[in-house]
Amino acid sequence: MKSRRTFIKQAGFVSLGFMGLHKFTNAFPAGMHKMGYGPLLPDPDNALILPKGFTYKIISRKGNKMSDGFFQPGLSDGMAAFEFGGKTLLVRNHEISPGDLEQGPYGSKGELLNKINKDLIYDFGRGERIGLGGTTNVVFNEKTQEVEKEFLSLTGTYRNCAGGPTPWGTWVTCEETSARADEFLEKDHGYNFEVKASANGGLQAPVPLKAMGRFTHEAVAVDPDTGIVYETEDDSEGLIYRFIPDKYGDLSSGKLQALMVRDQPGCDTRNWKKLETEEFPVNKPMEVVWIDLEDIDSPDSDLRFRGFEDGAARFARGEGMWYGNGEVYFACTNGGKENNGQIFRYVPGKYEGTDRENEAPGTLELFIESMNSDLMQFADNLTVAPWGDVIVAEDKNEPRLVGITPKGEMYHIAKNIGFQSEFAGVCFSPSGDTLFVNIQGPGLTVAIQGPWGNRL
Repeated sequence: MKSRRTFIKQAGFVSLGFMGLHKFTNAFPAGMHKMGYGPLLPDPDNALILPKGFTYKIISRKGNKMSDGFFQPGLSDGMAAFEFGGKTLLVRNHEISPGDLEQGPYGSKGELLNKINKDLIYDFGRGERIGLGGTTNVVFNEKTQEVEKEFLSLTGTYRNCAGGPTPWGTWVTCEETSARADEFLEKDHGYNFEVKASANGGLQAPVPLKAMGRFTHEAVAVDPDTGIVYETEDDSEGLIYRFIPDKYGDLSSGKLQALMVRDQPGCDTRNWKKLETEEFPVNKPMEVVWIDLEDIDSPDSDLRFRGFEDGAARFARGEGMWYGNGEVYFACTNGGKENNGQIFRYVPGKYEGTDRENEAPGTLELFIESMNSDLMQFADNLTVAPWGDVIVAEDKNEPRLVGITPKGEMYHIAKNIGFQSEFAGVCFSPSGDTLFVNIQGPGLTVAIQGPWGNRL
């Protein structure tokens, strides 16, 4: 088992000094060049523009043959990096819908299906709508800047969007759907699955983590001290969930709960103008209560509605989530008065998940509500950098990687000008020398290197 120290290093150290973050949400973009790494400069290949001294390399591409003989799947999404024998091991999601053979690993006509043990495909879709979502594992050598191995690690699932790393060296991949078994699908979907961050072996048996709930999952973050897992839901009326496992490191059983703002049952954090609800304040920590949920396999796909009726807070499309140093950050893609997106911070309480947690409850804080799309728009995946900044990937045409300093200043690390597709899966190598990011549409994984220690 990895130590808490190792996990926090890989997840990224984060400062506790995010006070005043809201003060910069209306700043003018011109001021951004006074922080971060300076202005983004032209790229001769018209693909990614980066600050001076930074370079990028496409290290993996949809359709290439992998080490196991299958094609690299497309629609790359959430991702995390793990240390593996002095090299970096990436576990990468693929947000593919059933039957989309063009994006899958078996060829556009399914010509490689005879090379796989069909028992390892979670949902064969009655042979007509085969499950093609899942994960791939990638071994990357930072010294040579080359991929040494790449293979399928999970297959047969549905729209694997984001997820999160665990302190015990696995990746939890999330299905962004609540589809039920029907005339095509053989099984219900809307679950999390656990994948080993290993370079030894190929496909792993797909086991749905049903105790973590069935809903439109997006991302998770694990507290290494308690093993508690926090979960986002990609829905315009979504909730934030907490899963308390019965045993540390075992996600097969436990208790699922939803976040409620203390003394404000049914609180709406979205701040949408059309709702005319009470404004959820920026930069004001608010105490939280966690409410138990029943019937979590949700046969009617209504867990979020039942939770809200019981008092849970409502969020605008919960997306990326990442554990920092004693705190959890998550994004809501189109939250806020201008629908540009919000960044929240949750700080677990001293007695989190125990019978005493009411003595020192966790707190929820809205850090960023972007009022200016030139600064940040449609926050999606995020991570925490080794030096403490939150790094946000945007989901839009010509998306950017947006950095947020502990003082709340925003800056841009990269802009995708060559591919009209979102950034996803942003994460740092264990060494902190390389930032990895996926470009979903063309199915690319990119490694970015530069003078990370020289932020202004």
